[in-house]
Amino acid sequence: MPILHLVLFRFKLDNNNPAITSDEQNQQITSACNSFLELKEKCVNPETMEPYLLDVRGGKDCSPEGIQGGITHAFVVEFAGESDRDYYLKHDPAHLAFVEMVGNIVEKVQVIDFVPGKF
Repeated sequence: MPILHLVLFRFKLDNNNPAITSDEQNQQITSACNSFLELKEKCVNPETMEPYLLDVRGGKDCSPEGIQGGITHAFVVEFAGESDRDYYLKHDPAHLAFVEMVGNIVEKVQVIDFVPGKF
């Protein structure tokens, strides 16, 4: 049964450091987002050496509702099942490297996993 992994980010904005421009911050955020999307090819099953993420999508918030709570970017990763999701979270070197890379520029992360239609 497929599992959807919803990841929400609020990136840090360093307005107190004049050495970092908003252009530099935007480049860091864009690079981080592109790196997240690249996980679809970089995350491979250790036995088959084939990519195992069924889908990875994401983007910048564009909601006019104003109830984002500071969240600025959202991503959805689709797994075939729990074993793929668990490997991704605990062991996948590409995912673990991504988590380490964005640690300095992310202020808040929220994650929710769900099985579509299962309540």
